[in-house]
Amino acid sequence: MTAVRPPHRSPAPEPRGRDPRAPRQAQGGSSGTPAAVVAVRKLFGAENTDWYVVLGTTVFLVLFGLVMVLSSSAVTSSQNNDGDFFAVFLRQGLFALIGIPFMLVVARLPVVFWRRWARAAVMLGLGLQLLVFTGLGYGYGGNQNWISIGGFTAQPSEFLKLALVVWLASVLADRADGFTDWRSVLVPAVPLSGVAIGMVLLGQDLGTASIMIAIVFAALYFAGAPFGKLLTMTGVVVGGAVIFALSSVSRSDRISVWLNGCAPEDYEYTCWQSVHALWALGSGGVLGVGLGNSATKWRWLPHAESDFIFAIIGEELGLVGAIVVLALFAVLAIGLLRLVRAHDDPFRRIATGAVLVWIVGQAFVNIAVVLGLLPVLGVPLPFISAGGTALVSSLLAIGVVLSLARDLPAHGARAAPVPPRSRAAR
Repeated sequence: MTAVRPPHRSPAPEPRGRDPRAPRQAQGGSSGTPAAVVAVRKLFGAENTDWYVVLGTTVFLVLFGLVMVLSSSAVTSSQNNDGDFFAVFLRQGLFALIGIPFMLVVARLPVVFWRRWARAAVMLGLGLQLLVFTGLGYGYGGNQNWISIGGFTAQPSEFLKLALVVWLASVLADRADGFTDWRSVLVPAVPLSGVAIGMVLLGQDLGTASIMIAIVFAALYFAGAPFGKLLTMTGVVVGGAVIFALSSVSRSDRISVWLNGCAPEDYEYTCWQSVHALWALGSGGVLGVGLGNSATKWRWLPHAESDFIFAIIGEELGLVGAIVVLALFAVLAIGLLRLVRAHDDPFRRIATGAVLVWIVGQAFVNIAVVLGLLPVLGVPLPFISAGGTALVSSLLAIGVVLSLARDLPAHGARAAPVPPRSRAAR
C-alpha cells in the first residue's frame, strides 16, 4: 500500500515590517505598547502615569530654563567674563548635567532608605549651614548665606530644605492623624525646624526662610495636624515675620514701596528692579519681542537671569510664553497632588506634599514678586532661574518624590505603607 502524504503547507508569512527572528515582546507585546515605553518602565520600575507626568514636566522645565538662561545672561556674562557670552549658561548646563542623572539615581532608591537616613541628612544640612558663619562663608546683597570652597560656591540652605522635608516626613509619619494636643503638634517637628530656619534668618535670607516655613506647615498639614492649631501658628509666624522685616532698613523700604507705591526718589534704589521688571513684561505684548531680543537684559534689570528671569520670559516670549510657564507649573502641581492623594503611607504622603508646596509655592512667590504682588524676596524660579545649588536641590527633591511613588500601581490602587522604624533606628 502506498502511503498518502499530507498536503504541504507553507508557513504563514510574518507581518510586513516585523523581523521574523525578533521575539514578539520586543515589538511591544500583545497590548501594543511601544517598545520605548516598555524599556523606560523596566528601567525605572514605575507604572503610574502621574509619575511620568512629574518627571517629564520637570525635565522640560530644566531644558526651557537653559534656553532662557542663555538668552537673559548673554550680555552680562560677556561683560563680566572677558567677552564670554556663554559662561553663565555653561555653568548652569553643567549643573543640569549633574542634577538630572542624580535625580534619576535617587528615583531608584527604596523608600526605607529615606527613613533610615533622615536624621543624618538633617544633621548634615545643619552642619553645612553653619559653614556660612565661618571663614568659608560670604555675603551678597546683605545676605550671608553662601559658602566658597576652592572657587566653588554653594548655598547650603537649598540642601537644608530637602533634608528638612525628609526628616519632617520621618518624625511626623509615626504620629500622623493622631495629634491630640499642642505638644504632639509642636514636638519634635517645630524645635529643630525652628533651629534650621533661625540659622537661615541669621544670615538675613528672609526669602529662603519663608519657603522653609511653608515646608514645615505643609508637612504638618499633610500629617493631619488640626487646622485650628495650624491657623494659630500661622498668626504667630506672620507676626514674627513682620517684626523681622521691619528690623532692617532695606527690607522695610521694600515693604513700604510695595504697600504705598514708588515715589520719584525711590526709583533709582528700592524700586529699580520692580519697575524695570514690569516694563519688561509690558513691552513683550502678546507674542513677545523674540527670543534673544530683550532690551531690559542690557543691564537695566539686575539678576535678569536668576530672580527676575520671568520678566525676560514675558518680554521675549510675551503673554503666550508666560502662560506656558504658568501652565507647566500647574501641570507639575496637579501631578504632585495626584501622587499625594494616591499614597496611603503617611511618610510618602507628607514628603510628597512638602515638596509640592516647596516647588510650586516658590514658583508662585517668584512670579508674584516679578508682577509686583509681593515685595522683593529674592527666591529663584525653580528649574528655570540660574543658580546651580537651587537647581540640583530641586531636582533631588523631585527624585525623592519619584522614589516614593515608583511602586504605585497604574490604576489607582495604593502602595503598601512602609513599616515604622524600630527604636534602634530612631
